[in-house]
Amino acid sequence: MIEVTATLPRGSAYLAGEQIKCHVTFKNSRPNNGDRNRLENCDQIAWASVQIHCQCSVSESRVKLVRSNSLSTEEVSTTGCNTSFVPNRGERGLTVFSTKPKILFCDLQLLPGESKTYLYCDSLPQDAPPSFRGQAVKYSYKLTIGTQRLNHPTRLLRIPIRVLVLYGLNDISVYNEPEEVAPTNPFLKAQRQENSLLDVALQVIATVTARKSPNTYNITNARGKVGKFCLFKLAYKLGEDIVGVFDFTGSTIPCVQFSVTLQSEEQIAEECRIKSKDSILVMPYSKQQEMCLHLSKTHICVPIPMVVTPGFITDTVCLRWRLHFEFVTALNPVPGPPLPTSPEESTSWMGAPVLDVETMVWDLPIKIFPSNPIHASGALVLRTTNSISV
Repeated sequence: MIEVTATLPRGSAYLAGEQIKCHVTFKNSRPNNGDRNRLENCDQIAWASVQIHCQCSVSESRVKLVRSNSLSTEEVSTTGCNTSFVPNRGERGLTVFSTKPKILFCDLQLLPGESKTYLYCDSLPQDAPPSFRGQAVKYSYKLTIGTQRLNHPTRLLRIPIRVLVLYGLNDISVYNEPEEVAPTNPFLKAQRQENSLLDVALQVIATVTARKSPNTYNITNARGKVGKFCLFKLAYKLGEDIVGVFDFTGSTIPCVQFSVTLQSEEQIAEECRIKSKDSILVMPYSKQQEMCLHLSKTHICVPIPMVVTPGFITDTVCLRWRLHFEFVTALNPVPGPPLPTSPEESTSWMGAPVLDVETMVWDLPIKIFPSNPIHASGALVLRTTNSISV
């Protein structure tokens, strides 16, 4: 009996374009009793290969996939024999992306108690689709190890991974520091050091999401001014808080309460829609609700979950993000509490039991970018180690 164990040393989240490493260990689980005839108890594995693939599964009542020359997983499972390496065997949907399979070894022999570890390294293209679990479309990545013992069927070991995509990193050389600007030491030999793709990506994310450009919006309806809203920036990364300020001074329409919800817009491509009414699917996430009657100023603080998918676009679906506001305004003026005439006095106020109100909505588009994949790995429940016995 040979135990196969696969481990992702850096976690389960990666940025498209960076290198993914996996340690694959093969161990003969038979105890080593010091027998002279250990060679007779030697176990042998014919081969082992590793491949990363992305499966796309859709809601059949909403989306129709444009068929290509590639076979579905059901067709692959029926046409291939059980001794070949088919990483997507048994998976749902279509394989929209897969790396070239890499062979770890051929004809491996292990004595009782002996083990051997191999390092698998590969990278995904920067324009690959990100990991996404939507209402109509789902993209899921898995790293699959296939192995076979002599005269036995192929066994598959899978580890799910999360892929984040940051667009615009096709040429990382433009982000490297020029030689004439970089600090130099005349007593040391000049060495050119290029930044890795992950370092460049983190620098770009920090630069884009750190730009503070306050945007002020006047909230009005047909009867007058409700208030003013200030959002300090429009670009955020996973795990950040969206902070904004409401200013109700000078408003002519009293606002009783408001709510703000972080929502995603999942828009299906026109050629893939089954029903026109299902073109845009909205999913709510974090929400804040507050009573604001007679308040002059207040603020919002809406967290962005680390597990959501930043905005992206593929041939099948487009994902965008927005803040959805709902304002409940009074149709008639609501008198406030009387102010005390001296510091020793105190007043109490009871609101009206019934108010004539109306509701108005407002959607504000925002952008969400990936965060450090190391931090994203800590928020996932995906396992980084898996094992099987062959």
